Amino acid sequence: QVQLVESGGGLVQPGGSLRLSCVASGIAFSIKRMGWYRQAPGKQRELVAEITGGRSTNYADSVKGRFTISRDNARNTVYLQMNSLKPEDTAVYYCNGVPGFAYWGQGTQVTVSS
Repeated sequence: QVQLVESGGGLVQPGGSLRLSCVASGIAFSIKRMGWYRQAPGKQRELVAEITGGRSTNYADSVKGRFTISRDNARNTVYLQMNSLKPEDTAVYYCNGVPGFAYWGQGTQVTVSS
């Protein structure tokens, strides 16, 4: 059974940083392409960063140069380091496979506001 538990969100001022974590279980984590998605109020969920088992990465244009995705296969954990945060980054952030599993975790809220 797939389980995904996200953490690390919070309230941060514009220009600030946060590091999100996601622990996965029930999957062959080390070989799975993983991603961070976000969903802002009234908008569709979007993929913002992805990482392969071999640690190749890809980013949405909106976060390129500000966000960094990484993974620790020994801990079944994927991270998202978010720097230079903007109000438009405000959303609930989720991790999942790429493509995504049917199961989604509860997500973690990121709010960027002064």
